[in-house]
Amino acid sequence: MDYIDISAAVHARAGLGRYSEELARSLLTAVPHRFGLFYNQGKEGHFPAGLQSFTQIPRRSVQLGYKPWRMAILLAHYGRIGFDRLLPDARLLHSTEHLLLPLRGIPTVLTVHDLIFKLFPQYHKKLNYWYLNWAMPLYCRRATAIIAVSQATKQDIVQFYGIDPAKIRVVYEAAASHFEPPPPARIDLVRQTYDLPEQYLVHLSTIEPRKNLNRLLDALVLLRKQFPSLHLVLAGGKGWLYDDFFAKIEALGLETAVRVLGWVEDEDLPAVLAGASLAVQPSLYEGFGLPILEHMACGQVVAASHSSSHPEVGGDAAVYFDPTDVEEMVAQIGRLLRDREEYEERRQLGLVQAAQFSWERTARETMAVYDQILA
Repeated sequence: MDYIDISAAVHARAGLGRYSEELARSLLTAVPHRFGLFYNQGKEGHFPAGLQSFTQIPRRSVQLGYKPWRMAILLAHYGRIGFDRLLPDARLLHSTEHLLLPLRGIPTVLTVHDLIFKLFPQYHKKLNYWYLNWAMPLYCRRATAIIAVSQATKQDIVQFYGIDPAKIRVVYEAAASHFEPPPPARIDLVRQTYDLPEQYLVHLSTIEPRKNLNRLLDALVLLRKQFPSLHLVLAGGKGWLYDDFFAKIEALGLETAVRVLGWVEDEDLPAVLAGASLAVQPSLYEGFGLPILEHMACGQVVAASHSSSHPEVGGDAAVYFDPTDVEEMVAQIGRLLRDREEYEERRQLGLVQAAQFSWERTARETMAVYDQILA
């Protein structure tokens, strides 16, 4: 039995949780008899709704708090203690987040989403930075194979940890199937439900310093001089170290111009994205940048930073800017807001670009990694 660790989905850990759930669903749909599910239930975990229908799939779990479980795994690695008894019928385990179960006789696959803690340590909580700095090089060495979600992430793994590139396979993510252009009536209904403004920029992500939202606020101030009715709508939960961002909203007098929706239900999210005048992803760094695909799949045009993996994901459909240059950000956004002909061209390019990525393809390429190490 090949086991997939879906703990990130059980604890709904934003992008990691979506990756874990979508990958598991696609693998189970393709070859249901091959896979089992492993997860740490923790104290408040919930089995993902998208996997509930797979009732015949073997499930194995532990029930330990998130932090104690992380420490137990790290200490077991250093003490060379195997947890094989938790998966007595396993022939392989795939860890879909940055937490590799210590197994002695079972090959393992580790998905590495990013090494942001190495590149931007100031944007991480100290305890989390300490843990990842100790754990990740060890996990990368111990894993039988590594899946990187982008070429940018693969390059970082090689650069920082000296891992043999042949051990790392790049397998891209994809937008979930519900991300598609909604009908106008649906957009109107969701606009009323969330009291959305007529003209707004939309940003989809967790609120944290790496997302570069403070500079986006500076850009909004300048853009509102050209487009007085322009608003900024943020869809996504709060992450960490976000107090400065909310303080800046007040300092710039943007309380009525910025709408923080928090976590938006999946059924409403496509209409929130499609109803915007433009999507903006100004992040300083992304391991993959899934929101770009989610925007494009809904028929929305994206202006994004040219950092890390963004060009891999957005291709020729997105417009790019230097994330540290507010004036360039304003220029690119302003041009797309004015030039609706270019906007429509890029909207069509975005639909084509998003269609090149699918979870079926992700599952197929992931299984190829399994087959290679099992052979």
